[in-house]
Amino acid sequence: MNLKLEPFFDLSEDCLCIANFDGYFENINPAFVKLLGYSEEELKSKLISEFIYHEDRVHTAAHRKNLKKNVSLVNFENRYVCKSGALVWLHWTSIPVENEKLIYAIAKDITHKKELENDRISHLSELSQVNEKLKQLNYTTSHDLRSPVNNLISMVNLIDLNKIEDEDTLEILSFIRLSAEGLKSSLNSYIDAFKKNDSTSEKLEMVGFNPTLQKVKKSISTLIQKAGVEFQIDFSSLQSVSFNTTYMESIFLNFITNSIKYAQPHITPIIAIRSDYKNGEKTLTYSDNGLGFDMEKIGHLIFNLNQKFHNNEDSKGVGLYLVYSHIASLGGSVSVDSKVNEGATFTIKFKA
Repeated sequence: MNLKLEPFFDLSEDCLCIANFDGYFENINPAFVKLLGYSEEELKSKLISEFIYHEDRVHTAAHRKNLKKNVSLVNFENRYVCKSGALVWLHWTSIPVENEKLIYAIAKDITHKKELENDRISHLSELSQVNEKLKQLNYTTSHDLRSPVNNLISMVNLIDLNKIEDEDTLEILSFIRLSAEGLKSSLNSYIDAFKKNDSTSEKLEMVGFNPTLQKVKKSISTLIQKAGVEFQIDFSSLQSVSFNTTYMESIFLNFITNSIKYAQPHITPIIAIRSDYKNGEKTLTYSDNGLGFDMEKIGHLIFNLNQKFHNNEDSKGVGLYLVYSHIASLGGSVSVDSKVNEGATFTIKFKA
């Protein structure tokens, strides 16, 4: 070997070697010796193929034939068996020199990278299974809830309102009917969405902010009235956006019910919703005057699943996670700004 190249060969942390066309190592650097755990004499005494993992030998032999035909080999990966029995993944670049009947090669140890890839594949598989179970659970829940809701509507319709003289009772029954019909409509929408969105992409259509908001307010009218919520609405700058109707309903529903659940005691809940369209950017801003969040402590957790930030027995830690999931799945983003006892402001940016 050229004396000027010996320090590079000996000091390199990559695995360097020279092999002959007969399939034996002619020279091998200390890094390669250290990685495989064999002595240099042991490595030179056997065919290179004997150190290759048995499942990779046929594949490697096919590429080795091309090397002997003076065809360089790049981005090739195979596994070697260390003296300890452990497997290592190597990424090869090999250059044949036909007149010398030698192959000059450099290999990088990519075992850690392969382990990470396997972990990622395993996690993706697990997530896919969990997602499928959740989808089935959503479908089943929405489907099965329709029966008791239909029964509730039927029972209300059986009541002879002419026999009831108390105005408060009549109003309550009216709210019960509206709530039940709103719930039925939502369940039907969810089931239709599950059927239509059984593929990887969600159906997009022009969704009007005000009609969607009114539908949601109607479905929870009793809750809104009981809480005494005041709404400040302004959709004049942007009246609709390309989105998924069911997702938009879910976003409004979760925002409003959260504002009611986490309202400050003895303070009228005020909800402000406005849309905007500036410099090609479409946004929806939702604000309330509720309990708010300590952003320094929990700001990074707000949209995570099963996170609860207030002592409310009705809290499930799902609402804001759903809001984030709906928006992110359609290429948008949502951010939050909040202070304790000063409410919260959510800003949704829709995909352009």
